[in-house]
Amino acid sequence: MIRFAAPTLTAVALLAGSASAADLTDLTDPERAAFRAEVRAYLMDNPEIIIEAVDLLKERNAQDQAQADVSLVKDNADALFDDGYSWVGGNPDGDITLVEFMDYRCGYCRRAKPEVAKLLAADGNIRLIVKEFPILGEASMASSRFAIATRKVAGDEAYEQVHDALMELDGDVNDVVLGRLADGLGLDSAPILARMGDEDITAEIAETRALAQRMQISGTPTFVLHDELLRGYLPADQLEIIVSEKREG
Repeated sequence: MIRFAAPTLTAVALLAGSASAADLTDLTDPERAAFRAEVRAYLMDNPEIIIEAVDLLKERNAQDQAQADVSLVKDNADALFDDGYSWVGGNPDGDITLVEFMDYRCGYCRRAKPEVAKLLAADGNIRLIVKEFPILGEASMASSRFAIATRKVAGDEAYEQVHDALMELDGDVNDVVLGRLADGLGLDSAPILARMGDEDITAEIAETRALAQRMQISGTPTFVLHDELLRGYLPADQLEIIVSEKREG
């Protein structure tokens, strides 16, 4: 029969999975009940151990997720960094690439925009790639279609202007509103509006959605910074720290 000595020693040894700990499958029902009572009593007297265990589990899960994300970035590098159609800003020859999956109707994307601009202004060696990822309804889809159509009709500079304007646009999104937006920027809205339904625009958005699915991205903004996947809004100072770490690494 197993004798239970000090509760702390036996309980901790078994909880930690020590090789010298008793095998619970060898216990009789009374012994198992006694052990469970002993563990419960120990945890009730030392509840901070539960918090420590939960924190450790979260840390391990985060490390596992980070490693999995690195693999996702590596496996999808061509689609992320060189798809041939996404708009490229910042320094096209920069040594660090920042990819942003964004939605024009996303409040956090709007909060992130000045932070990204601040990062690019402070660091002239960052390449920015914008992934049109409309996931928040018809207004999001119409906005992305209009932005992509602008790039196809009027080029990258016009796209950047429209992209910035759409990020600040409130209210309904329809042909009238989009036409006025383009006209206000000095663009010819008619050919842009005419291109919004093109199959190649549909294909671009579908490819980005498929990429996001492979990357396990379901929300915006989501960033890929060099080899790291960053889910959610981040201020410029945090982005700057990560950029520095990537360069040092």
